[in-house]
Amino acid sequence: MAYDETVVERVRQLMVGRTDVVEKRMVGGRSFMVAGHLCCGVTGSDLMVRVGPGAYESSLARPHTRPMQLAGRLLIGYALVGPEGYRATAALEAWLMMGVDFVSTLPAKLR
Repeated sequence: MAYDETVVERVRQLMVGRTDVVEKRMVGGRSFMVAGHLCCGVTGSDLMVRVGPGAYESSLARPHTRPMQLAGRLLIGYALVGPEGYRATAALEAWLMMGVDFVSTLPAKLR
C-alpha cells in the first residue's frame, strides 16, 4: 500500500529533535520507532498511532479515528486517524505526543 509522503514529511519534521527515533518501512507504510518501539506511522493517508490499551477507547471516541486492523486482526492499542483528524499541526503534534508518551512507558529495547 502506498503512503502519503507529505504526511510522512510532516511527522519527520515534528520528530526531528529526538535522537531515539528510527524511521522504517513497515505495516504497509512508513513507521517511526521511538526507543525501539513502534510509535506512529503513515499508512495511505491515515496516521497510525500507538496509543496503548489504556487510551485505546478514548482515542477511538475522537473524531476521524477508527481501530487499526492488520491482516484482518484488530490491533488493540493502535488507532488510525483520518486526514481531518490531524490536518492542523497542533492536532498532529497531540497525536504524536500521545504515541511518544505511551512508548516512553515501555522498557527501552537493546539495539
